[in-house]
This record gives sequence, C-alpha cells and structure tokens, in this order.
Amino acid sequence: MSGAAGCQGGGSERGPRWRRPWKLLALGLLSASSVLAAAPGAGAMSKEEKRQLGNQVLEMFDHAYSNYMEHAYPADELMPLTCRGRVRGQEPSRGDVDDALGKFSLTLIDTLDTLVVLNKTKEFEEAVKKVIKDVNLDNDIVVSVFETNIRVLGGLLGGHSVAIMLKEKGEYMQWYNGELLHMAKELGYKLLPAFNTTSGLPYPRVNLKFGVRHPEARTGTETDTCTACAGTLILEFAALSRFTGTSIFEEYARKALDFIWEKRQRSSNLVGVTINIHTGDWVRKDSGVGAGIDSYYEYLLKAYVLLGDDSFLERFNTHYDAIMRYISQPPLLLDVHIHKPMLNARTWMDSLLAFFPGLQVLKGDIRPAIETHEMLYQVIKKHNFLPEAFTTDFRVHWAQHPLRPEFAESTYFLYKATGDPYYLEVGKTLIENLNKYARVPCGFAAMKDVRTGSHEDRMDSFFLAEMFKYLYLLFADKEDMIFDIEDYIFTTEAHLLPLWLSTTNQTISKKNITTEYTELDDSNFDWTCPNTQILFPNDPMFAQSIREPLKNVVDKSCPRGVSRVEESLGSGPKPPLRARDFMASNPEHLEILKKMGVSLIHLKDGRVQLVQHAVQAASSLDAEDGLRFMQEMIELSSQQQKEQQLPPRAVQIVSHPFFGRVVLTAGPAQFGMDLSKHKTGTRGFVATIKPYNGCSEITNPEAVKEKIALMQRGQCMFAEKARNIQKAGAIGGIVIDDNEGSSSDTAPLFQMAGDGKNTDDITIPMLFLFNKEGNIILDAIREYEAVEVLLSDKAKDRDLEVENMDQKSAENDSHKQNSEEDTSASQDVGAVSEEPEEGESSDVPDPDSLSPAHADSDSVSVSNQDSSVPGAAGAGAAEPACAPGDSQPQEQTGTQPSSKVNWDSKAQPMESILADWNEDIEAFEMMEKDEL
Repeated sequence: MSGAAGCQGGGSERGPRWRRPWKLLALGLLSASSVLAAAPGAGAMSKEEKRQLGNQVLEMFDHAYSNYMEHAYPADELMPLTCRGRVRGQEPSRGDVDDALGKFSLTLIDTLDTLVVLNKTKEFEEAVKKVIKDVNLDNDIVVSVFETNIRVLGGLLGGHSVAIMLKEKGEYMQWYNGELLHMAKELGYKLLPAFNTTSGLPYPRVNLKFGVRHPEARTGTETDTCTACAGTLILEFAALSRFTGTSIFEEYARKALDFIWEKRQRSSNLVGVTINIHTGDWVRKDSGVGAGIDSYYEYLLKAYVLLGDDSFLERFNTHYDAIMRYISQPPLLLDVHIHKPMLNARTWMDSLLAFFPGLQVLKGDIRPAIETHEMLYQVIKKHNFLPEAFTTDFRVHWAQHPLRPEFAESTYFLYKATGDPYYLEVGKTLIENLNKYARVPCGFAAMKDVRTGSHEDRMDSFFLAEMFKYLYLLFADKEDMIFDIEDYIFTTEAHLLPLWLSTTNQTISKKNITTEYTELDDSNFDWTCPNTQILFPNDPMFAQSIREPLKNVVDKSCPRGVSRVEESLGSGPKPPLRARDFMASNPEHLEILKKMGVSLIHLKDGRVQLVQHAVQAASSLDAEDGLRFMQEMIELSSQQQKEQQLPPRAVQIVSHPFFGRVVLTAGPAQFGMDLSKHKTGTRGFVATIKPYNGCSEITNPEAVKEKIALMQRGQCMFAEKARNIQKAGAIGGIVIDDNEGSSSDTAPLFQMAGDGKNTDDITIPMLFLFNKEGNIILDAIREYEAVEVLLSDKAKDRDLEVENMDQKSAENDSHKQNSEEDTSASQDVGAVSEEPEEGESSDVPDPDSLSPAHADSDSVSVSNQDSSVPGAAGAGAAEPACAPGDSQPQEQTGTQPSSKVNWDSKAQPMESILADWNEDIEAFEMMEKDEL
C-alpha cells in the first residue's frame, strides 16, 4: 500500500510530501473499515442504532457539562454528589490528585475541543469567551507540571486549533484573534522554571506565580519524577513552539526526552517508573506500560507522526521490541525488572494500560491489541468498570474507578482499524454502564468501589475531555463531523493538534542521536506504519478469530502467561522460584531457598517463617533472587490478608429524587446480618434515634420501629448501639462519624468490631458512614422528611423507567450485577469497636477498642539482612487464588428475579426529577460550610 510504504523506512522525505502518506494511511483505515463493516455475516449495527447511540452520548455529555457549568464553574472540577465545585484548599486534601487543580477552571479548558468534536460550536464560542474573560493563570498555587501540561496547555492549544479551523470556515469565531494561544504561551513560560535542572528533566511541580526556586514557591525540593511526567511534554511544547515561532519550548521538551533515552537500561532497552531528576538514577526499577510510564511511549510514536523526526520512531521501535519481548504475556501486560526483565515485578495490572491496544493499532500490531483489549473487556463485564488495578487472575486489587477513558480510546482505534461492529457493541456497553451505575442527578460520579457500586464525590476533567470524545467518534459517520478528524493527532488527553504543524516553524535541528547509543535491528522497522494489507485480511472474521479463545478468560481460567525463561531457554536453566509457586513441603523448593540464603523455620502454631541471610547465599545473583522472593512473599501475604477482610458495603438512597443514583461507601460490621449473604439487602426509611448516640434505651421507639436507625458515633461500643436499636424495633442501623469533615474520599474505611462478647444476639445489619457521607442523608431528611435507603453489599440496579418514561432501557438484563465474591480489598480496612469522645477517660480496653482487620492473619516483614517472613501454614499458602471451583460463571445469582429491586411504584419524568433536584442544591452547598 502506498500509505504504508510512504511512511516506512526512514526518512528522506519530509515537509509537505511527508504529510500525504499519513493521510493516505488514515483513508486506508477508513476504507478497510467500510469493507469489513459491510461484509456478509459480520452482524453490522444499523445506521439508525449508531445514530441513536451517538445522540445518547450527546445527551450524556450535556448532562455532565451543564451540571459543571451550573454548579461548579469557575471551580476546577464538579463534585457531583454534593452539586458544587471542588476548590483546592476548601476541601480535604486528596494528596497528589489535587496537584491537577490550579484554580484555572480546569474542566472548562479541558473540554474546549470536545465541544467542537460534538458539533456544539455555539457552546464552544461561549466557552472560549468565558476562558478569555475569567481564567487567571497567575495563581499562587503549586501544580503538577505533567497534569497542567496535558490538561491545561493541551486544552488551550486544542481549543486554539479548532478555533482557527472554525474561523477559516467563515461561520463561527470570526472575532477570534489567537487569545487562547496567547494564554497557552503565558502558561508555557510559567512551566519553564521546572526545567531548571542539570539533567533537563523537569521538577514534578511548579508554582504558577513563583516558579520553583523562589522562597515563596513551596516546591523545588523534590528529587524524583515519573518517566511519563518528564516524557509527556513534546507534543504540547512542540506545538506551542510551532504555533508561536518560539523554539524554547520544543527545545526543553526534546532535552528531557533525550535524557530519558540515554538513561534507558541498555541490555533490556526498558525504562523504570521513577527517575532522579538530578542524577538520572532509576529510583523505581520496575517497568511496564501502565501508570508512571504509559504516555512516554505514546509520545515517542506520536512525536514522529506530528514532527516527522526519525529519531522518535527509532526510539519507539526499540522500546516496543523490548515491551513485546519482556512485558507482553498475551493477553496480559505485566511489569518486569529493567535489569532482570525475565522476572515479573508484580502480580497485578493497573487500568492505565488500557490505552496500549490503541497505541498498538497506531503502530500496526493488531493481533496483540485485539487480545489485550478483549481481556480488559472481560474484566469490565465482570465488574461493570475496569478497577484501578486487578490481579493476574482478574480479581480486584484496587477497587476504585475514576471514570477513566483509556479503554474507550482503544475501543475507538480498534473499530477504526478493523471496522468490526463488535467494537460498536463494546461502546454500547460502556454507555449503558455509565448511565446505569455512574450517573447521578448532578453529573457522573466516580466509583469508589466497583464491587459495591458506591460512589466518590468527583468527576475529573478528563471524563469530559476524553470519554465523550472517543464515544461520539466511535458512533459518528464522516458526514456527522463538521471537520476532518484525520487532519489532527490526539494528545494523551485527546486534545487535537493539526498535522500541518510538521511543516511550520521548524526551528529545531533534527540531529538523530539514537544511533549513537544502539545498533538498531532492521526488523524493528517492518511495521513502521500500519499496512492495511496485513491488518485487514480477506477474512472479515479475522478479529473475531483472535478474540474467541479469550471469551471466557476471566471467568473460567487463571492465565499466567508463558514463562519467558522457559520459552527462551527451552530445557536450559530453570527460572527463579516465585513466591506464588512455593510449597513448604517440596524438597526441591527448600533446596532453592537454601541456595538463595533463605532458611525456613516451622512455628508451633503450624505456620512457617522465612528468614534471609544474604551472606549465606551461593552467589550475589542468588542473594538478589532471594531478596526478590522475600519481597514477593510480602506482597502475596499482604494480598491474602486483604482477602480475609470484609469489603466495603453500600448505602443507596432510593427514594425521590435520588432513585438509587446516590451510593455512599459504608464500613461493614463484624457482627449482625452479613449483607453479602442477603442479596436483596435491607431496605427501609431512615429515622434519627433519641438519644442520638444510641448508648442507652431508645426513647422514641415508635419512630424507629421497622425503620433504619441513624445514630452518632461515640460514648459507647458499636455493639451496644446495635442492641439498643434492635430492641426498639429497628431493621438496621447506620452509625455516622462525629468527626466533622471526615470522608471516605480521604480516610481509610474500617470494620466496626464487637465488644469482646458474644454478638450472635445482634441480627440486624449495621453500617458506618463518615461525616460527609452521613450529612448527605441528614440533609436529604431535612429537605424531604421521608428518605428511603438500601443497605447492601453492592449497589443494586436502578429502574430508569421510574425516572424517565421517555427513556427506554436499551438493555434486556444482559448485564445484570454479577454475584461478586471477590474479597481482595482495595483499601486499608481496620476494625474499630468504638472510642470515647475526645477529652473523656476511656473505659474501653485498647485490645477491644482498636483491632486490625488482619489481626488473625499472618504478619510479614523483610530486610536485606536477617529478614523474616512468617508465612501461611503448610503448602496451601502458595496455592494460586483461582481454584478450579472458581471456574463457573459468577452471574447466576445476579440474574435471579429476587435480586431485582423496583425502586418506586410511581413513574416520574426526568424533567420533574431534575427540577426537584435543583431545589436541593442550596442545602447541599451548605454542607461543611465551605461553599464557593
């Protein structure tokens, strides 16, 4: 194909003649898509259904965007549960997550070019005027260089790109005179002080007003940064240089990339996760394609596309060869050690790697892209969303899901590459899950725990910047667009940069330094760009044939991937012993331990303790293997401890006007009804008890009978509160934290422990809410009086017909809640019995008042010298978590009629619900007395 051949090989042609092959490539992808989509038997989605789904995406975007503008603007982000803006300094700190917030109306800037992609040109024009008029970039605030670059600088450049396009068309933006570009240049100069290091790698944070070294900057002391943080600047900085003719931005970004390339591990050609910005030493030496590294690889390939510099392509191909050699274990992508890449560094994957199949499509390596994407889709079908991290046997490792768009991105690119209507169905599932589980009256709320369905009071700017952009493009036909999307390249935040920048203001000398450091294998360049003849064989079932073996990979198997050592060495030396495979009764394993300097001690309670003496190892390499084994054992033991903890529970407000859309994360109790064994949960109206602490006989039993009692934490044991409300006739209880401002967003959940006595007499369910979540219920009571909630192990399906008679449910119970029995906890869950009020003397003995949830589990510790690991008893400790009994699909319970909840017998239109909800805004904004 001329398109593939034109951009393959090496680089003698650039400038105007270079752009054409990439354009031909894009047209080749589109033509191949149309051929496959029309193929007989392909099960193509009708044009009408695609149009309806596209319109549904537009409605969802309007719901999120309008609520941000109404309830949050000019704040950086919307808090969709409390219907207000998130202003940094006025909310409890969330740590590094808050570094994205700079008091510069982040969500509006991040959404600018999305408005044009969705054909909302009038709204775009109004938004640009607001940004120009209202946004101040000179704030005394410390922000992340990485996040500010991709979201704010990228958002301003993307907005400028589409603004000049619209102006050229002659209908909109005729008044525009480059104001967004001027703001982008101002911001670029504010980020430059971060590059004041000897290495050229930027500091991770910068003060927008004072820079880095200024006495009032409150930053500049950091020594480390992540690889992606330093390596994801070139597109935005180069575009800023090309747009303005000021070369300094592109020069700084190139210097940072050059330094990372120089510091790669030469034998493996991999890079680590974090690097010292002064010395260039790798701080974290594990390597993967997920968090901390992901967009570094993405920007190498896209920098070649946008800027036409061969060195970026050569570097990407070198890294990609290493990724496929060491990290890729189809369908898994597992982190490895950069110095010993045959050894996995961890046994779980994070959700950010979901972007990688899309990058593989751009690379032209379609088969592994299909395989990994299908694996991720199976995880989503099991949990409704992609957990922040999941294990190699597809259990939840970190349960949060902040509505990340990476999977939707890869879905879009795979559909563009294959034309397979299967990916339209995948997109349809994403839309349904967002509406069903994440949609709330004031926007879309992140998932606090995908297992319970509980929400977090956040809607990140990237949700509007990326998710709706990729979903709309997935279902849009060319005639639905007001411009040609193929004339642009997406940044990692999905902002649009025009390809014509490759020929504009080329002030940077293109010195190819890559070959100074490595001899490149010509085979790296076999697939420089996608070749449609290779990607799209005559068989229209090509993609399906790759997916089919992975159809049940999550529910029915425990894949670990093929050992690269075994694969490469055949019958040669065996790979090092892994902690997950260790069996204390295996003599061969004991011999290996001895060689690694690890000795085994049998304890009286039946456990075994592992102790390492590095000096006793047979060699330095064996000592290193021994240390790695001990570290793996720590992780394995910690994971087993988490599995013995009770997972969080859910409190779901089901009455008008909430209708099950607000789900609060609740801490479980170690006594009372086990909600995981009662799939329908406990549903009832709530009532506040007297006395409010519940520490004596309830004086208003008539108000509590057959209801769920609300009470305050403090002054007595949790079990005593439960007994008192149960005696008064309550069917359940919710304990609300008395610590003003506490929230599940910032504090770890814990389990309510008993009082040291037999608690079998307590039969009602008891849950714990932090102060912020509890106030949501209390505010609702003040406004509506009658508030009904559901206490359950996980949120139940909403009945959308109750909320909107005009909106018909698109699914026929095909994606009902799974009977999720995974118990690996994503949070630090401790068991708290109760504690006295501050200032009072304690009558509660310490062992009962605070007992860790893993008190009965095995503890683990490790160090270089004389480190010990008390392991689980016997051989069973090392058995893989996925047992044969787990192979059955876990959807049966969720499909039982008894688990379906009808939220209300009265049908009510969405317009009425939203009108009622607007009445609540004032009450919610008064929460915690820190409204805008």
